Amino acid sequence: MTVYMLTNSLGGLDLLASAVLLLDTQGRITYANAASESLLENSFKVLNLQRLSDLFLNGEKLGLIFDQALQHQFDEKREDLLLERLGRPPLQVNLIITVLDDADNPVLIELRENVQQMKMDREERLLDQTQANKELIRNLAHEIKNPLGGIRGAAQLLELELPSHDLRDLREYTQVIIKESDRLQTLVDRLLAPHRRPQIVGDVNIHEVFERVRSLIMAEFPQGLTIWRDYDLSLPEFRGDKEQLIQAVLNIAHNAAQALASRVRQGDAELTFRSRIARSITIAKHRYRLALDLHIIDNGPGIPAELKDRIFVGPDLRSAA
Repeated sequence: MTVYMLTNSLGGLDLLASAVLLLDTQGRITYANAASESLLENSFKVLNLQRLSDLFLNGEKLGLIFDQALQHQFDEKREDLLLERLGRPPLQVNLIITVLDDADNPVLIELRENVQQMKMDREERLLDQTQANKELIRNLAHEIKNPLGGIRGAAQLLELELPSHDLRDLREYTQVIIKESDRLQTLVDRLLAPHRRPQIVGDVNIHEVFERVRSLIMAEFPQGLTIWRDYDLSLPEFRGDKEQLIQAVLNIAHNAAQALASRVRQGDAELTFRSRIARSITIAKHRYRLALDLHIIDNGPGIPAELKDRIFVGPDLRSAA
């Protein structure tokens, strides 16, 4: 809700969750509510009579919009801005600027932190980083694999060329080279396996996936763990790789069950499998009309704070439909 207030009626603005500021004809802050102090991480005593545009490294954009407001080019304007700050994370905000009928304080600014946009930007950065890491691992695995065959072959040839009287004593060393080469080859193959395995795309019922995972988890934790089902049975089938989806859901559910170890011993550990449909979802920079929204919820200690920013998308998997 846009705030329309005159300077003689400011009492209720401290109750608002959005940041509200009044600017004088020079663009200086003459009033800031409590949400403004929190968003800008400064008290009103510090903010008072500072130019709002001077608080940000790219404040010239704010200055331009303020000048347009003074010139009465609009009565109200809305815009999404990324405001950069020195030594602090940037602010992704939705700006609402309103022209007031007040000679001393002609402009009211409302700033709402755009949490959804920040989350999307963060997920896009993590996705790009994940793709880069996958490419690095794939290239590294190939670089390791190529000389391994040569090392193993050279050890076999060396073993064939050894004189018979030395073979018994030295064969132990050539076998070490061969066996270690084979071990490294297996490790490299495991790194390359996700890229080699072809996708098997077919019709998938997500609740069949959940039930398969549920049976596997219950087989490992037959006592002390309850798994609740919260399914939207109206969800249609979709096209996807069922086995890969089972593996992804199983990994998350298994990690959740392991995190519940103390509650499993107490007998009150709980997992909830929830399926929903989500609308107008952006995934990897693409907008989808419908998406599958899956949640695996546990009653454990939660994700450590230091790990939250390193987890892509969060606790749910979303599959575009």
